Amino acid sequence: MSEEILADVREFTARHLVPRQAYLDSLETAPLPIYQEFARTGAANWWLPKEYGGRGLSLVDGVDITSELSYGDAGAAFTLFISILGTTMVELYGSDELKERCLAPMGERGSFCATLGSEMAAGSELANIETTVTRDGNELVVTGEKYFSTNAGFADFLVVIARSSTDPDSYGAIVVPRDTPGVHVVKRWDMIGLRSSGTYQVSLRECRVPVGNALAGPGLRLLEIGLNASRILIATTALGISRRIRDLCLEYARDKRLRGAPLAANPVFAAKLGQMEMQIDVMRSHCRAAAREFDEIRESPDAAARLARQGTVKQAVTAKMFCGQAGWQVVDSGSQMFGGLGYTQESPIGKLMRDMRYISIVEGGDDVLRELVYKRYVVPGGRRT
Repeated sequence: MSEEILADVREFTARHLVPRQAYLDSLETAPLPIYQEFARTGAANWWLPKEYGGRGLSLVDGVDITSELSYGDAGAAFTLFISILGTTMVELYGSDELKERCLAPMGERGSFCATLGSEMAAGSELANIETTVTRDGNELVVTGEKYFSTNAGFADFLVVIARSSTDPDSYGAIVVPRDTPGVHVVKRWDMIGLRSSGTYQVSLRECRVPVGNALAGPGLRLLEIGLNASRILIATTALGISRRIRDLCLEYARDKRLRGAPLAANPVFAAKLGQMEMQIDVMRSHCRAAAREFDEIRESPDAAARLARQGTVKQAVTAKMFCGQAGWQVVDSGSQMFGGLGYTQESPIGKLMRDMRYISIVEGGDDVLRELVYKRYVVPGGRRT
């Protein structure tokens, strides 16, 4: 990635995100106009291949971009990268015609897509989804209720995970254009954090799309593959938030006095900031290592087949778990440094704490991912699931 791109992202963050915390935390109408400002930098959907109008940047590059964006606002970062979940699935397992139809407009306009998986009865247990897909001649008919989907209210298209109506053990991933008759946004969720993003409940009522809109492969497996990229970038938001907390603590410590001396000179404070820096450094290293592993697979000529066999990339899961936990320790320590002020709306620490919490919740809570790591990587090889 060129330094020019990263410099543009830093400038966008400094101009549009860092100074506007109240605005970004107010549940304004989504998508925020500032996302069009980001598109003008030319870095929107930076991961899309150049043939579809993207920059063709690697996931390692995406770690640096996401760290800068989430330094300013984690909700903005989330909105601007979460489309990678759906586009990864389409790029790897969609037909050439479908890829051109779906990805090229995103590359041209800097627009969004959304992935619809979770349901009321199928949060982390997606095998329990009740949304169905039925073939009717040359069309697929999708019906169901989806609970949490970021960007769905303003996406170009939706990637819907659905169960076959004729085979309850078979699942598909179907691309449904957002303007398809029967797509209905029930509500936008009032989230505790990431309030500059838009997460929606969506109803699908006999939505008809061509048979060619189905991605090639088992829907749950394809979702698992797409989650690798988004989980790594979710982990990276903890890095950006932690860097912001570190800098806020340093700024506060220059003016705050303790026993007649600046707080920055206090050895207890120094030890806490040293601990933060260690955690930040390890988070950065882990996110980059996970992104590098995923990039290496994606660059192989048989990437789709390799990922179909492997599914979850171990480092994508461990990065998300570790960064969510380490980031929570950083924000907890930072809030205590501010004392009572850290528990008020006068300090940005409260917002950063709410934003940090999502990392250990979305796309698999820590307990769910611990079990996944145990079953896939801890149990002896012959007994792994």
